[in-house]
Amino acid sequence: MAKPAQGAKYRGSIHDFPGFDPNQDAEALYTAMKGFGSDKEAILDIITSRSNRQRQEICQSYKSLYGKDLIADLKYELTGKFERLIVGLMRPPAYCDAKEIKDAISGIGTDEKCLIEILASRTNEQMHQLVAAYKDAYERDLEADIIGDTSGHFQKMLVVLLQGTREEDDVVSEDLVQQDVQDLYEAGELKWGTDEAQFIYILGNRSKQHLRLVFDEYLKTTGKPIEASIRGELSGDFEKLMLAVVKCIRSTPEYFAERLFKAMKGLGTRDNTLIRIMVSRSELDMLDIREIFRTKYEKSLYSMIKNDTSGEYKKSLLKLCGGDDDAAGQFFPEAAQVAYQMWELSAVARVELKGTVRPANDFNPDADAKALRKAMKGLGTDEDTIIDIITHRSNAQRQQIRQTFKSHFGRDLMSDLKSEISGDLARLILGLMMPPAHYDAKQLKKAMEGAGTDEKALIEILATRTNAEIRAINEAYKEDYHKSLEDALSSDTSGHFRRILISLATGNREEGGENLDQAREDAQVAAEILEIADTPSGDKTSLETRFMTILCTRSYPHLRRVFQEFIKMTNYDVEHTIKKEMSGDVRDAFVAIVQSVKNKPLFFADKLYKSMKGAGTDEKTLTRIMVSRSEIDLLNIRREFIEKYDKSLHQAIETSGDFLKALLALCGGED
Repeated sequence: MAKPAQGAKYRGSIHDFPGFDPNQDAEALYTAMKGFGSDKEAILDIITSRSNRQRQEICQSYKSLYGKDLIADLKYELTGKFERLIVGLMRPPAYCDAKEIKDAISGIGTDEKCLIEILASRTNEQMHQLVAAYKDAYERDLEADIIGDTSGHFQKMLVVLLQGTREEDDVVSEDLVQQDVQDLYEAGELKWGTDEAQFIYILGNRSKQHLRLVFDEYLKTTGKPIEASIRGELSGDFEKLMLAVVKCIRSTPEYFAERLFKAMKGLGTRDNTLIRIMVSRSELDMLDIREIFRTKYEKSLYSMIKNDTSGEYKKSLLKLCGGDDDAAGQFFPEAAQVAYQMWELSAVARVELKGTVRPANDFNPDADAKALRKAMKGLGTDEDTIIDIITHRSNAQRQQIRQTFKSHFGRDLMSDLKSEISGDLARLILGLMMPPAHYDAKQLKKAMEGAGTDEKALIEILATRTNAEIRAINEAYKEDYHKSLEDALSSDTSGHFRRILISLATGNREEGGENLDQAREDAQVAAEILEIADTPSGDKTSLETRFMTILCTRSYPHLRRVFQEFIKMTNYDVEHTIKKEMSGDVRDAFVAIVQSVKNKPLFFADKLYKSMKGAGTDEKTLTRIMVSRSEIDLLNIRREFIEKYDKSLHQAIETSGDFLKALLALCGGED
């Protein structure tokens, strides 16, 4: 078992059992398996409460006392997932990894995900122990078996990782960082094709500290994270492996938190993955994994395991988990730092926002107007031509086409389009033809029309637009509907929700940087209104007003600092706390603001995913986002979508016919 570095805090959930007696445990296990049936509760209680070193002593004592192999007896007495988990815990970590890899490459087919997870995440020392354990257990050379079962660049990178020769010096050369950034850029973005060897050499050999700086500089130099370049330049299992390496270099606990979440989300559980991670990380970094899991997924790892598994298998996993972060008193000082760093990353990652729709080269409004007229003239309509022209022109160019169409034919292009196309396609095409502020104004008007209000649409638009966009919407709303947006919101909403929307609709958010002293005061207000501060300092009505003012008027950089200070003060993430302590439209509005501050493209990626998951598609939300973000940040949204949901936006769009063609054209390609 790899030990923490000198002076480092132990971050495992399993510790040496105090008053340990291997002979007593061996006797208790023998008794639990003696006779008809077995006492599974006693077995799991002993094995999940002892460290791996102590389990090896129990194995030795068991053999000395009874002349039998404990693992063999456990295999005989137990079955299924519970057996796999308990037997995995009984093996030394390197032998457990060796068994997982042997299973991954045995028989027909290869479990590439298992190979990637183990070989991308292990330290040099763990890798050397793994190679030795594989040789001892199977009398075979691990490298030779990997080569025999894999191919291409995927194979080459696995072999490089298998050497366990990653540099470990924390002294980083700035010149070498710059050189590696340039080499990676030239090997991918600037090259026709990709020089995979450069990616393999740099990502497979440089120290973690060095590579973190390389990733930071790569973002500053190219305007995109290294992950985006890897997705654009590499493919298949090689791409997945390199992304796993990058994630582990950034944060190995975060990589495993993500793997655990994906193992349990949706229908069915990937039990092999769940078992492998819970066993392998229980004495290394399970507390860090738990903290990141809670911060990132707004639920504890404990609660997700509890809801997703059953029986002795569940009880054993929960003991390995070591505690429920959502339970009273289960707070770790380090959790603040983990969440703080996530907010820090959102503050420094100044990624250039990019749309998928750009101005067409050699734009000719005269030719486009004539082509559109021809597509709508006579019997039938040429939808393909309409889609092709309108989805490949910028909004400014579309306005020129409208003007040219009227000049040439004395007809209103919007009216003609309305009469020729219908349904979802009409909503999408007509939305693209409107100036953005007028489109948003129309969406807000529709959200407030008739019986009932579409609160989600109001929140989505008003919580995410810039000051300039909000002011343009106000003007458009007044021009189109002869009524102020504020009056419309006042008459259609009520209470705190109305106050939040009106505050957002003024477009008066500060645009400066952060103020640390003010941020600490603001964080204290947030802690008090969310009822987790120790000493309230004001009446609740006053605090509610101040909290609303903070979220609705402070600048994004300042709010990032507020949210960081909130975490330091309370050991909670502000978004998670709002969701737990508030309800209804007020909660949804505040959560949207926080998510927009942290990562606006991810906010829209989540909205798109929710509009398409489950039975049926919410075409209105899908259309609204695709239209409004196509020239702003749809490319960034695509990247966040694939990062979070393991599928491209292109793949996820589940519509049909001409509407599908138009959406895919706006999407701009498949990641």
